[in-house]
Amino acid sequence: MAKAKTKKSKENFFNDVYEVVRLIPKGRVTSYGAIAAFLGMRSGARMVGWAMNASHSERNVPAHRVVNSQGLLTGRHHFETPGTMEKLLKREGVRIVRHQVADFKKLFWNPVTELGL
Repeated sequence: MAKAKTKKSKENFFNDVYEVVRLIPKGRVTSYGAIAAFLGMRSGARMVGWAMNASHSERNVPAHRVVNSQGLLTGRHHFETPGTMEKLLKREGVRIVRHQVADFKKLFWNPVTELGL
């Protein structure tokens, strides 16, 4: 997958987001902004959030691994139940305290550095 250099359609952008999210290892998390930066849209965090909201109809998109820039589970209300996101992260060994990833800096997966781009 190449970095985005031109404006893309919403559908193509969402598919690019899903490709990146599928690469996040179990037990790790990333942020909306980190995905947007990787895709060449530094100010596109909100669009990544929209993609995550729409991802529940897609196959194999671990949307629970995408949090805000402070590690807060801000997308939790878009899951089947508000507790689903936390439950899925805990299954992967991620400790959550008050709807926030406890070791966020340690568990943060940055696609720009992790994917070598």
